[in-house]
Amino acid sequence: MKALVLDAKWEPRPDYTVTPWEKETGKAITGSSVWRHPQLNVQTVADPTPGPDDVLLQVKACGVCGSDIHFYEKDKDDYILYPGLTKFPTTTGHEFSGEVVAVGKQVKTLKVGDMVTAEEMIWCGYCTPCRNGFPNHCENLEEIGFTIPGAFAEYLAIGAKYCWKLDAIAERYGSKEKAYEAGSVVEPTSVAYNGIFPRAGGFAPGAFTAIFGAGPIGLASIALCRASGAGLVVAFEVSENRRAIAKKLGADYAYDPRTVVPHQVLMELTKGEGVDFCVEAAGAPTKTIPEMEKALAINGKIVQIGRAAERVPMYLETLQVRRGQVYGAQGHSGDAIFPSVIRMMASGRLDMTQMITARYDLPKTVEAIAASGERFHGKITVKP
Repeated sequence: MKALVLDAKWEPRPDYTVTPWEKETGKAITGSSVWRHPQLNVQTVADPTPGPDDVLLQVKACGVCGSDIHFYEKDKDDYILYPGLTKFPTTTGHEFSGEVVAVGKQVKTLKVGDMVTAEEMIWCGYCTPCRNGFPNHCENLEEIGFTIPGAFAEYLAIGAKYCWKLDAIAERYGSKEKAYEAGSVVEPTSVAYNGIFPRAGGFAPGAFTAIFGAGPIGLASIALCRASGAGLVVAFEVSENRRAIAKKLGADYAYDPRTVVPHQVLMELTKGEGVDFCVEAAGAPTKTIPEMEKALAINGKIVQIGRAAERVPMYLETLQVRRGQVYGAQGHSGDAIFPSVIRMMASGRLDMTQMITARYDLPKTVEAIAASGERFHGKITVKP
């Protein structure tokens, strides 16, 4: 079958200490400090074979994520920009939907013909974090498209326990093609949902909210804040086109942070009360966190969802005096996140297909990633 394969050279930076676990597994905990000279090519690979607990999916749609862009883009020393868990070579792509075309002999919950999306976090269910209810922090974590083969491919084998049916979404749209597109954005929407609700505890209806960054995660955050009753939704994004999509998905205001001072705008909009809930989805915390601090309401919250391998100075006095809270969020598994997002989509309260602005065929996936890197599109979807 055809698949987009990423390969890179294991060449740790001189100041990076490789752990014994990294040496043993071949996985890099901080990918941007290990993988150099990345190469992305659509090539022929072996067809996947499902195990007894797996299903084989024919991939119908797979979105381009910011992490895919960070595989494609490189720093001045030719290292990938993605700072997370990685192992190469592998097929990339992790925001997907597909049709079940084969099932393992132990699978009881799915059948051939089912429409599904799936989690990207392949948690074991046996380690202490998993048993304690923290699957996103599994000690044996594998990640589709990062450490094991992903969905920029014609087919994908995956454990049935990670799959979620799209029947309700298909009923809402009345179109399989539209349902598969909606299914491919369940994963990024679930990442935003995890950060806002399970991790940071959400907000009271009527709260003032601000989202920094209107890429796919930021756009999903905007839509979730609006659907969940926020009294004010303000977005900051450098791309004019993404600002327009942000308003379509529920932002009351969308500003270019280069032409305004965000904290001043937020204090003016809230009549000096400040923002109750801030989402960092830009992956630029050195620029965004100081602005959030200066606009934080009493008992306000900041949740970090965007990825950035940076140290950020914080003025802790602000957190103490204003009773502020900062949360870190990773992943999307557990806490009924996937089914909740699917229900919101099926109810009509979320229409995340509005952020899909371009569609590519599998042979042009590298071009799709390059186009995403221009930060013009809301979401680009590859349709194998």
